Amino acid sequence: MMRLDKVTQPLLRRHMAAALLLAFLFSGFAEAQEDCRQPEPVCAVRASIFAISGPGGIGSATRLSATELVTTRHLIAGDKEVELFLESGERIKALVVPSAYEADLILLSAPDLPEGPAIALPDGPVHAPLFTVGADVSFGQIRAYDPGDILLPPADGYPFARLHHTAYGQPAHSGGALVGTDGHLAGIVAAGGDGRFEAIPAAAIAELRRNSGADHLAASDEIGAAIRICMLNLDRHRADRTPLSDQEASALATSCSRSRNRQNMDLAAQVLGMKGRFDEAIALFEAALEEDPNALNARMGLAVTYHLAARYEEEIPHLSFLMQHLPDDHQILRLALQAGIWGGDRALAEKAYQQIEAVNPQMLPVAKRFLENPPPRPKRR
Repeated sequence: MMRLDKVTQPLLRRHMAAALLLAFLFSGFAEAQEDCRQPEPVCAVRASIFAISGPGGIGSATRLSATELVTTRHLIAGDKEVELFLESGERIKALVVPSAYEADLILLSAPDLPEGPAIALPDGPVHAPLFTVGADVSFGQIRAYDPGDILLPPADGYPFARLHHTAYGQPAHSGGALVGTDGHLAGIVAAGGDGRFEAIPAAAIAELRRNSGADHLAASDEIGAAIRICMLNLDRHRADRTPLSDQEASALATSCSRSRNRQNMDLAAQVLGMKGRFDEAIALFEAALEEDPNALNARMGLAVTYHLAARYEEEIPHLSFLMQHLPDDHQILRLALQAGIWGGDRALAEKAYQQIEAVNPQMLPVAKRFLENPPPRPKRR
């Protein structure tokens, strides 16, 4: 019990700060709402999205019915209720519905939610363009953003695979909606960065509902506790530069794996890699890819970790995959050039060089020198 208290206190302070910030920013919500430049069905989705505040920070929630909403579980951690901000600026409570669903989604029940439209679920395949609709903390609004494309669809046969796309997102959009031009839900915004974003497919909501309710309280509490401990461990170890002990590395990897949130696994793996714990980092990234082989950010993190560890032969297959789906990414091309030379795949290095010539000619002189006269291969770590 003492261990959870130590986790709860900093998260509670974060939750209170987030709630105060939201209360201030969204107090003039109705007056501040700006004109929407997206297609009318996309703009209409804004009425189904609400700003929320939880232990994981400021986020969004998407209305599914008169009193039911869905959001990302990492925003909730193990809390039993969250604050929901209405268009008027009024705050109401939303109860967290216990769930054993092993993905980053959870349902909210808000009996006091005013009448309003629920989001439309998809009636066919998801097509680009896709639009993110979520809370914009900077402007105190629910906004619909400019469209993006699909990078990779959810991988077939992987129940927790995500939709990977380029529709703009930021942390407060987590729990918001990714929709098509018709305004129908493609997925719930979950994570991303550097132009690569992820959404949990709308089809997952049916499975979430089947695994939610009072009967799932014990499993729900266990997942919530793991999320809290994972968040605390991430905050602590990202903030300092000291090496990790074996016990600290194990606690970080275990708690973030048990959180059932692939993004937490990626973040924990990044911390482990930065601390030189390459074997543990690689194991976590590989576990993430076993859950979603199309996870571009996880695969990118794994490639970088292999590169830092000078394990270029193991890195090459992942770079080949990334070059296929992100052919213009400058970091991937640089890694592929180096790993191809040092890992014995000259064809990969030359392919990367040709692509650098096409997309980043300023980098070409350095790339040419490396291709023609590479320095000695770094020692494997």
